[in-house]
Amino acid sequence: MMTVMERIAATYLVPVVVMDDSAKAVDAAKALQKGGVDIMEITLRTGAGLASIEAVAKNCPEIVVGAGTVLTLEQCKEAIAHGAKFIVAPGLDLEIVEHCLKNNVDVLPGCVTPTEITAALKAGLSVLKFFPANIYGGLSAIKALAGPFPQVKFVPTGGAGILNLAEFVTKEVFAVGGGFLCERKAVNAGDFESITATCANAVKIVKEARGF
Repeated sequence: MMTVMERIAATYLVPVVVMDDSAKAVDAAKALQKGGVDIMEITLRTGAGLASIEAVAKNCPEIVVGAGTVLTLEQCKEAIAHGAKFIVAPGLDLEIVEHCLKNNVDVLPGCVTPTEITAALKAGLSVLKFFPANIYGGLSAIKALAGPFPQVKFVPTGGAGILNLAEFVTKEVFAVGGGFLCERKAVNAGDFESITATCANAVKIVKEARGF
């Protein structure tokens, strides 16, 4: 049985999902899965985040659901209690990292500088979120950072889309995150078919780029 991180690496795609209505969470999860993506990062940017994580965790066991935009230790604990299998934070909060590691929950903190990466490595991590990727130098920055940090792999979020997705399939990238895989407006409109189509297209692009 694959671990959470192995599942993420295999799928290579981490949809960043903003839910405004938790009643649509299961349909959104099923739309992703139908398109070949079994990972779902539901952000805590809205009041529906925790209930959405819980709904997916309970009703879609085949989906690996995690919590994104986790800013505090309290949010981290709540997300795990609601069923989150992994935690994603925009920055490096060592309290959050330590809590997750102690409780065997995978955590992806945002790190874009050598100092942050060093601190994350010291804490015991080797896979890090790189956000916002387009602002902090994108792939060229990631490849430059891989020089002194060859043991680190990154999950860039921000700047990746269908048109440039193939460029992100490199040895330095662990997986690619983004809202483009499950657009907020599509979820709110109930347009789950477009989400499935986007995911299927993304899966095809990744497979071709990886030579599968």
